[in-house]
Parts: sequence; C-alpha cells; structure tokens
Amino acid sequence: MIINHKILNILACPLCKTDVKLTSDEKGLKCVKCHRIYPIKEDIPIMLIDEASIEPDRETKD
Repeated sequence: MIINHKILNILACPLCKTDVKLTSDEKGLKCVKCHRIYPIKEDIPIMLIDEASIEPDRETKD
C-alpha cells in the first residue's frame, strides 16, 4: 500500500498540526513532532487522535 504523495503532503497530525510521514512498514502515518502513529486500514489513513498509538521513547536513560 502506497499513499499518493500529493495526499501525504497535505495531511497533518490532528493534535499538533505538524507533518506526518509514512512508517517504514507502510501500515501507518507517524507525526514528526508528537510521534503518534495513525493506522492505515483498507488503504485509508485513520487520522483520529483516539485511534493513534504513541511510539515508545527511543532515548536511552542514564
């Protein structure tokens, strides 16, 4: 499943209004600021905050 780049360019995170990018597995759209991942179901991005998951923090803790 590949989302049309024109559509991807106009989509934004509904929470923080920043850009989203396609995840590496192409099963979701990830916000570049708040790291929420919005699922893609049946080729349709589900851009609802309640449907999003939050990517775990990748920072190492000292």
